[in-house]
Order: sequence, then structure tokens, then C-alpha cells
Amino acid sequence: MAELLVSAPAKINLHLEVLGLRPDGFHELAMVMQTLDLADQLRLRPTADGRISLSCQRSDLPTDGSNLVVKAAELLKARVGLPELGASIELEKRIPIGAGLAGGSSDGAAALVGLNALWGCGFTREQLLEMAAQLGSDMPFCIDGGTQLCFGRGEVLEPVGLAAPPALGVLLIKHPEASVSTPWAYGRCREQRGDFYLSREADFEQRRQALRQGPLLEALAGQRPLVPLRNDLQGVVEPEVASVREGLALLRQASDALVVAMSGSGPSLFALFADVTGAEAARQQLQPALTAAGFEAWVCRCTSSGATLG
Repeated sequence: MAELLVSAPAKINLHLEVLGLRPDGFHELAMVMQTLDLADQLRLRPTADGRISLSCQRSDLPTDGSNLVVKAAELLKARVGLPELGASIELEKRIPIGAGLAGGSSDGAAALVGLNALWGCGFTREQLLEMAAQLGSDMPFCIDGGTQLCFGRGEVLEPVGLAAPPALGVLLIKHPEASVSTPWAYGRCREQRGDFYLSREADFEQRRQALRQGPLLEALAGQRPLVPLRNDLQGVVEPEVASVREGLALLRQASDALVVAMSGSGPSLFALFADVTGAEAARQQLQPALTAAGFEAWVCRCTSSGATLG
């Protein structure tokens, strides 16, 4: 195989509930995540020199061993036990960096899926998910994508089982200079909400079951109107990050927006609309204000898959 292309889609959080602390120090989470058609692309070529080389058109993105694409490639190579395997990888970044959209995790997931095919490793989906969980909490979801419940630290997946992706339009915005440290956001959440954290597995499971049977999943299946979205990190980030406050205020001015929320730990923000036409109309309506405030904007659709070959 001379060359292989892999799509690495972004995700948004439609629900992010911080349940409590786990024995390993991570937070126990209950989430609904959704992939979008905004995607990075990896171009993979095999080499026989045992080297993993990564290049990217974004000069501000590290391409050394700290990048999840390289980490994923090295893990896969170690697991298959063939040190002579190598690859030249070109990453075209379309997902904004450090945005709470799992761009890095999705790139790493795409590397696992793509190199598994390129090198003919033959690992199963379950084996790839296990490797992904070693590298990052969001990465297993990024392999499968679609609309999924995500528990544990995010690596325990339960497909929602929708017949098709939600037919929603997404207006996504981010200020290119804004950033939010995920550890800081969770630390502030613990400081402000720690007294309300649950500690027993039975209580965790009760909250998971409430999400499984709650109104959000019914709304995503088209059985009822959307309810306001919950993101426990938004409550601690919004008061302290000016670009998040300003962006949310702008999105709330959009005509016909069903809900407005922050994704993950931010700073990306989004509004959901009944369809893509509504999202595009809102972008045109808000474009002067978004441009004046320095925000970038994308209109996206929900998709049913994660890292995809071809």
C-alpha cells in the first residue's frame, strides 16, 4: 500500500457531568459526545527504516514524540513487535488546536486506525480501543465516533443506538488566542464543587442511568425538543475566561438557536440549530460581531463515525 488517507473528526460534548473522584485521581464522568464533519486529515506512507516522521502545515504544533500521532504509532509498532516498521505522516490540521474538540486525540486515534491498516497489523477494534485508552481519555471515543455515552474518565463507551446522526446544525466558534488548561478546569471544579462529589459506585451508576433514560437522548432521537445542555466545567470556566463569556453571549444572540454551550473544558463554544441551514443563517447574522471580537466560526453537521479510512 503506497499511501493511505485517514479522517480525524472533531467532537463536542453534549453533556459533561463531573460525578466525583476515582481512586486513580481522575474524575469520574458521565458524558454524551458527538462527532462533527470538521476533521483533520492524515496522509500515511510506509517506510522500511523504522522511523516515524510527522509533518504538519501548522508550525505551532509539535511534531516530535510529544504528539499523540507519534505516540500512537510507536505504541502500535511496539505492540506488533516489528521495529523495522516506519511511516511518513502528513497531518493537515483543520480542527483548531487546544480547543476542547479532541483534535489531538482524534489525530492519535486516526494514526492507530490508519497504521493498523497500512502496516497490516490485523488488530481488532477492541484491541485498538484498549491501546487508545492508554494514550488518552477521549481517544477510544475518537476511534468509534458517532453519538455515544462516555463514562469512567471518558474511555468507557456506550453507543446511543440512533438510526442516524442527529439532524442538527452546529455553529462552532473559538477565539484563536484563547486557551483553557484542562487540569486547571478540573481543579477549579473540584475546589468549587468538591463538596457535592459522589463517592460510591452505586451513586455513580444512578447518575449514569439517569443520563441513559433522560430527556437529552430522547431529544437527539427526535422524540422531543432539546433541553438545555449540562457542562459542569462551563460553570467554573465561564466566569473566569473572558473569551468564553463573550463568545457565549454572542451565540445567545443567534436567531433560532436551540441551545448554547461550551465543549469540554473549552474554550470552544457552540450553538445547536434545527438544521444546517439555520446554523449557516446564524453565522451570517453574527459574522460582523464575531469578526469584530476576533472569533473564528465553522458550520458543522453531526456524523456517525470516528477515525475513517479513505
